[in-house]
Amino acid sequence: MTEEEGIYTSLQSLVRLRYTAGGFSYLPKQPVRSLLAGRKRSKLRGRGLDFDELRHYRPGDDIRTMDWRVTNRTGKPHVRVYTEERDRPVIVVVDQRLPMFFGSELKMKSVVAAEVAAMTAWRVLGVGDRIGAILFNDERILDVRPSRSEKKVMAWLGDLETMNRQLSVNSGTIARPEALAEALDATQRMISHDYLVILVSDFFGWDERSLQGIRRIGEHNDIICTMVYDPLERDISSADQLVVSDGRYQLEIDPVREDLGQRFEASVESSYANVQAELLRHQIPVIPVHTSDSTAAQLRKQLGGQRVLQ
Repeated sequence: MTEEEGIYTSLQSLVRLRYTAGGFSYLPKQPVRSLLAGRKRSKLRGRGLDFDELRHYRPGDDIRTMDWRVTNRTGKPHVRVYTEERDRPVIVVVDQRLPMFFGSELKMKSVVAAEVAAMTAWRVLGVGDRIGAILFNDERILDVRPSRSEKKVMAWLGDLETMNRQLSVNSGTIARPEALAEALDATQRMISHDYLVILVSDFFGWDERSLQGIRRIGEHNDIICTMVYDPLERDISSADQLVVSDGRYQLEIDPVREDLGQRFEASVESSYANVQAELLRHQIPVIPVHTSDSTAAQLRKQLGGQRVLQ
């Protein structure tokens, strides 16, 4: 991986991820070691037929569903009832705001978020479901309705690359915390029910409005939150002189001076812990993904239940 690929993503990189988008699943039936294993049974299904129950034969039932073994044993006609599993459209909500343009090791958080979105898209297409997207930054929201079309996925991955490459500390863009809640509002307007929504963000701007947005989405849909973070945010005291910016001004700081580093770490830990606690209280899974390792390896480890060789 080149230094450029760690700072910005490219359409070619996002397309290449289709060859690594395996070994994990967002379906209700999860491997034992998966982070999603053990959750209550989802109302949403994958695709195919699922055995539901045995019941007495009723006039009009398809004779091909007769269970002759049970019928012979009980002396009364029984049929096997199957539930047709439904299509499950997936929406991936991707944060590309200015605070995501940060990374101290392999990649920027914005690149990791784009990679999670791309791998999710390729995985969903691979199992035959529809995938759509809500892409947002500090200035705009782009929504793409779910589709099984690879061409449409390629198109919004191209839009995602464009948003990613617009990130810059010299852009003059002001970070907008309220954009998170606005993106969730846009998601609600686009979906109806029985969707799977995957939010990929560092949760900058998390507030009561954001929580309510997620709760409303979760009333009739499944939602999984992927929390992207950088290890330095939790250990900034170990850094030397830092230059920080809000997109307009820059400031050089010493993390040791006046315990600035420790106070920042405490603030970050508190923010992350607060988000996780509130989401888990509402039974919404949180998948942490960091910038210092392969995104594919992290997803397989947490959603595939597989041991990942380093």
